Amino acid sequence: MKLVSWNVNGLRAAITKGFADFFNEVNADIFCIQETKMQEEQITDEIRNIFKEYYSYWNSALKKGYSGTAVFTKEKPINVTYGIGIEEHDKEGRVITLEYKEFYLVDCYTPNSKRELERLDYRQIWEDEIRKYLIKLDKEKPVIYCGDLNVAHEEIDLKNPKTNTNNAGFTIEERTKMTKLLESGFVDTFRFLYPDKEDAYTWWSYMFHAREKNVGWRIDYFITSKSISNKIVESTIYSDILGSDHCPIGLEINI
Repeated sequence: MKLVSWNVNGLRAAITKGFADFFNEVNADIFCIQETKMQEEQITDEIRNIFKEYYSYWNSALKKGYSGTAVFTKEKPINVTYGIGIEEHDKEGRVITLEYKEFYLVDCYTPNSKRELERLDYRQIWEDEIRKYLIKLDKEKPVIYCGDLNVAHEEIDLKNPKTNTNNAGFTIEERTKMTKLLESGFVDTFRFLYPDKEDAYTWWSYMFHAREKNVGWRIDYFITSKSISNKIVESTIYSDILGSDHCPIGLEINI
């Protein structure tokens, strides 16, 4: 099974930059996106046509032009839920869960702690709740958790760790929460296969020619339950695919 995840930083903008070409070429069984920045009433026939071979599920933020997630799947899931069942966290369209016979798929766009870390306290609450949610699912069947998780876990996961220490996405608090998640029975699939691979990033600032220089961060993930880690075949970073400040990532897994 092939899965792809991509923070498109606005789906309508990404479509003007070749999104459909990559979508068709990669031919994923499940394709997850984050930061759609769309309401469902803004989904035109042209957009629907891109995904016509897939079952489509959308979760939009109440605030227009903000956040939002979507999942496109060739196989119809048993069940689909939106959010994590906590009203405070479910207003921003950040989570979609698809249940299949063998596993759960959770598409997530994690809140950014923002400059001056103004949202770090909320982020800590979010991390605890999403971890509880994933653990609960994992007790029923294995989980594949993906998306823009807005944290570079270790120093190897960003170009300039020293100068970014305590910046949003690389605070001790955020990194510790990721460690706690992984210690709760989950695996970062990329590091599972490539524990020492350097210069592997999924996001680059639009400033200072960061992408050209590969001055980036790895903040997009496919995380699976440890119980199915033996089924992981490949974890891919499509760093050459443009159209967003993030690049797509992929997972091949025999499940």
